[in-house]
Amino acid sequence: MRAERLKGHLDALLLAVLAGGPRHGYGVIEALRTGSGGRFDLPKGTIYPALHRLEQAGLVRGTWSDDTGRQRRTYELTAAGKRQLNDERSSWREFSTAVVALLEGKPCPAT
Repeated sequence: MRAERLKGHLDALLLAVLAGGPRHGYGVIEALRTGSGGRFDLPKGTIYPALHRLEQAGLVRGTWSDDTGRQRRTYELTAAGKRQLNDERSSWREFSTAVVALLEGKPCPAT
């Protein structure tokens, strides 16, 4: 799936991937790919800027490590990132319920 189709959802997906624990950048890309059954195979040029944006917003903390002889940046959720992910999940459930109801011609439960 192209990155353009994920606009507005990428940050939530990255937060969700990091909810499973700290990951380096390539690990984030792999988790998106495998967790989506290969549908979200996004390039580094999409993922790394988004991770940096989340870090600047205080939702993700990045730290450098050198355990393999190569420097890697590892990302993990902050407390604010965990709260944001909970908000994103709630918003997504509400949005997807309404979309499914409309697409399937069924009434949507009132909020």
